[in-house]
Amino acid sequence: MDEILEVVVWKTTELLNAKGAIFRILNRQTEQLELYAASGLGKEYLEKGPVSSYRQMARPYRKNEVIVINDIQNDSRVQYPQEAMKEGIRMILDLPLSLLNDDMGILRLYFTKHHEILEDEKDFMIAVAQQCSCAIDKARLIETQQSRYDKLVLQTAKMSALGRMAAGIAHEINNPLAGILLYSSNMIKKVPPDGQLKDGLDIIVHETIRCRGIIQGLLDFSREREPEKTLANINDVIGKALNILENEFRLNRITVETDLSEEMASSFLDENQMEQVFVNLLINSVEAMDEGGRIDIKTRTDAKGKCMEIEFEDTGSGLPEETLNRIFEPFFSTKSKGTGLGLAVSYGIVQNHMGDIQAYSEPDKGARFMIRIPLLQQPPSMKTEGSKNGTP
Repeated sequence: MDEILEVVVWKTTELLNAKGAIFRILNRQTEQLELYAASGLGKEYLEKGPVSSYRQMARPYRKNEVIVINDIQNDSRVQYPQEAMKEGIRMILDLPLSLLNDDMGILRLYFTKHHEILEDEKDFMIAVAQQCSCAIDKARLIETQQSRYDKLVLQTAKMSALGRMAAGIAHEINNPLAGILLYSSNMIKKVPPDGQLKDGLDIIVHETIRCRGIIQGLLDFSREREPEKTLANINDVIGKALNILENEFRLNRITVETDLSEEMASSFLDENQMEQVFVNLLINSVEAMDEGGRIDIKTRTDAKGKCMEIEFEDTGSGLPEETLNRIFEPFFSTKSKGTGLGLAVSYGIVQNHMGDIQAYSEPDKGARFMIRIPLLQQPPSMKTEGSKNGTP
């Protein structure tokens, strides 16, 4: 984009016989117009920094309008009038840039004398502004996509490395842990039922079992097991997960509302793994609601009918942005006794189903998880064999 804007200010200055031109793009965070490209102007003028406000420099105008500023010294849109006069500037033309009512910036041209702008010159400038608006919008879209891709690559690399490390640690710890559990369980049978020794051994057994659960979670996370896919309906899998947690919902005074598409087709998936994902999400929702609440579950197919969408939304405490960005990281947890593996494992399962899981949340506004998984009407092996034989 920088190269395009440099060419625009240079050629526009040349074709309109102007002294110079600048391109300022709106920074949406600071509301400042930052300098991106310039031609024909002195260093002293350009080093004045960003313009304080877009609204100060480009008031609301009609679409595709060219604004002429003749009174350099007294017009509030000229933020550095003295420096402009020193540059020999006597007239300014502004072209606000926007696309679908989205303000983007401004193209400003400087002239050393007052003169009338011809209609064909206006048409030319309006065309330039429109093309630049499209270019800026496209560049922003590419930058956003690149940022998301970089985060995904980093997340995948981290999870792969942590998975290998977790597998090694889990196997090293599992054997001595089994010995501790075996000997402490045997000792409990041989000590008096009342007394500090029995209490201490109970704590050892309890904590060892808890450690074993964490180790199992590490192994589940690190084990890159291919899903054992069979033809199943995702609505039925959700029903099984709800049955497992029915008592939890009742004890915590939580209402579950479902809107499951009756037209949802069966698909090849690993029922046990997907049930694990849904149970993890539901448990997180339960733990996010202290005094009752509601969980909404929806299923549907996308507009093209090639992907199923499963949505979980709760009325819990929600998450701040900095926490939301990390919830799928292994070992990251907001719970005092959490292992930080539930969502990481769920993320891996969805990825192994060639799907995607996204989280949306704000503090005190609950959380929403969206899972998208391709609808497979035949086993993956059959699809691969068919494509090898040249059949669709």
